[in-house]
Amino acid sequence: METNEITGATNETIGKIQDVVGSVTGDAGAQFAGKAKELGGKVQEIYGQATGQLRQTTTENPLITLAVVGLAGFLLGALFKSANRDSINYDDVPPARGRRY
Repeated sequence: METNEITGATNETIGKIQDVVGSVTGDAGAQFAGKAKELGGKVQEIYGQATGQLRQTTTENPLITLAVVGLAGFLLGALFKSANRDSINYDDVPPARGRRY
């Protein structure tokens, strides 16, 4: 179990308790803070589960991981190369005046 999973579950529980206390006392601020902490804890718990799953997958299938990362790098390189080529047109740039390098 990931640390983020445990921390997220703890924060979610604390948020639920804070929400109930705010509801019982009629304190809308405490109730809102409890709901926010509960939501944050849930997000952190999901993040912990995802990182654990990713770690397990990369450990069990390193070649597939390498292929996916290589493909992503190739696609990003091709994307940036074509974007750079389209954005600069050196034919339209006038020659510099003054300094000569």
